[in-house]
Amino acid sequence: MAANCNYATWNPGAKVNPSLTYAAAVYDNANTRFRGNTGGTSTTTSTISMKSGKWYIEVYAQNNPAGGWPTLGICKTTSISISQNIDNYQYNTSDTNNKSEVVGTNGNIVKFGATATSGGVSWSDGDILQIAVDIDAGKWWFGKNNTWAGSGDPANGNNPIDTFTAGTEMNVWVASYNGASYMHINAGQSSKFNGNKTSGSAYATDGNGFGDFYYTPPTNFNALCQGNVAIDSDIDPAQTDDDFVGGKQFGVATYTGNANTGQAITGLGFQPDLIWAKSRSSSQAHFMSDTSRGINKFVFSNADTAEQSGGGYSTVYSSFDSDGFTLGTSGSGPNDNSQTYVAWCWRANGGTTASNGSGSITSTVQANAEAGFSIITYTGNGSAGATIGHGLGKAPEFMLIKRLSSGQTWAVYSVGLGATKNVALNNNNAVATGTAWFNDTEPSATLITLGTEGRVNQSGGNYVCYAWTSIAGFSSFGSYNGTGNTQGAFVYTGFRPKLVMLKRTDGAGSYLVSDATRRPFNDEDYREVYWNDTSSEQTGTNTHDGVDYLSNGFRLRGTNLGSQGSNNDYIYSAWGDIPFRYSNPF
Repeated sequence: MAANCNYATWNPGAKVNPSLTYAAAVYDNANTRFRGNTGGTSTTTSTISMKSGKWYIEVYAQNNPAGGWPTLGICKTTSISISQNIDNYQYNTSDTNNKSEVVGTNGNIVKFGATATSGGVSWSDGDILQIAVDIDAGKWWFGKNNTWAGSGDPANGNNPIDTFTAGTEMNVWVASYNGASYMHINAGQSSKFNGNKTSGSAYATDGNGFGDFYYTPPTNFNALCQGNVAIDSDIDPAQTDDDFVGGKQFGVATYTGNANTGQAITGLGFQPDLIWAKSRSSSQAHFMSDTSRGINKFVFSNADTAEQSGGGYSTVYSSFDSDGFTLGTSGSGPNDNSQTYVAWCWRANGGTTASNGSGSITSTVQANAEAGFSIITYTGNGSAGATIGHGLGKAPEFMLIKRLSSGQTWAVYSVGLGATKNVALNNNNAVATGTAWFNDTEPSATLITLGTEGRVNQSGGNYVCYAWTSIAGFSSFGSYNGTGNTQGAFVYTGFRPKLVMLKRTDGAGSYLVSDATRRPFNDEDYREVYWNDTSSEQTGTNTHDGVDYLSNGFRLRGTNLGSQGSNNDYIYSAWGDIPFRYSNPF
């Protein structure tokens, strides 16, 4: 018998916006069976993505296909929210850049970025369809009843039906309507396909012992299940010391200030190196302090003012501790009497910095490559194309840069926008285009490239840069497209988020921040603050800005333009504490 595990199913969170005409769909048999339920097509994806490695999935077709449907294949994980906004999907015209699929009635292959071509395999009632995907090689294969289309040979990497950019994260994807087949997914849970077949190859498993497949998976191809989900070894408790599990890299603390008496805030499980604190109960600045600059030197995410220290700020913190931090005797900032606070805390390198000469500007770096976080300080030289080292070992995907020596707007980089776009942290402006911030150059595994803009590279200006990169099972950064519906866009992260930041990019919108410490349940309540705004925490019992935290990502609710406007574009940043491999199914 195959090893027990939570296997991929069809994902109701990724269903088409229910306000669209042809959105209705059937999910049953524990979400392993799917079919559209109207005269037009509806789509869905697998609950688990394929981020790297080789994967094998089977799908059973119940009833004959009709009218070109169903169509089955793979899609880019980043396109899931886009698919949710497509009404009556058409394989030869709808979002072809993000899908590669095989059409049921004629077997035509619709490749990434193209329209229908011949060469696939059609199917009928009772056929078992097969998908094999090699993410690292950028190839996928389609089969029927243990014969691979086009003389495909997944085990040896030959004759795929389509290719894509190697390393692109993918999900299994299907489109169907009520006159076409039900599609039963078997990612390894049962070769009987909900009683439609008897067992095939005697519980055929993958090489790791997972799965009950009808046919034996190609050599080195794995079941799409939580046991095989990638988790960075540095934050996986099964592979490393407890000091480096995800929950000890990032945490959220809530507390009540007591003004001049000071107090210890404990329970984080690690010593923070960046604390970002905000009053929940009153209008007050966001206080950001780190162990590279000194714990009583502050910048403010909501303002363009220079770094502040001394005076009322000199005793805000007395120490950053092994299990949290201790507030000093000052009532200034994040310790006002009777005020409630939230503090988001990241671990870097315990305050130990190193000189980094990799770039044209020598930087001072405190890096935690295991958790994908680095604090960088440097002095600008005003030159276009100047570079600074960051110490992460892979390209940063989210960065915040602040000039310390004088008032200047914050600069934000997100992988969801790219280096040609400009957006500030301390206001709610829409995104602009220009070369002066990041010189139109994406960060690399070692360097961040700067333009001539004073926000990032004024000659003689002193700067701090907070840089993050995604860590499988712990952090994720990117973009999504809103649906404008209370059952809104789904974003796959590969973990249950603890903190989510959302920012509209195609129009004005605040940096909306929600966390599972202030809102631990997926109810109709919402609790949010804004990184660019001093206002107190916004609360209520409607769903206009709700974020549902799921085991594999998050789902937006409501129609508010700040987080979920119909067809509006957004960037997000998310940090978690429970990798998908160890979470319960939802």
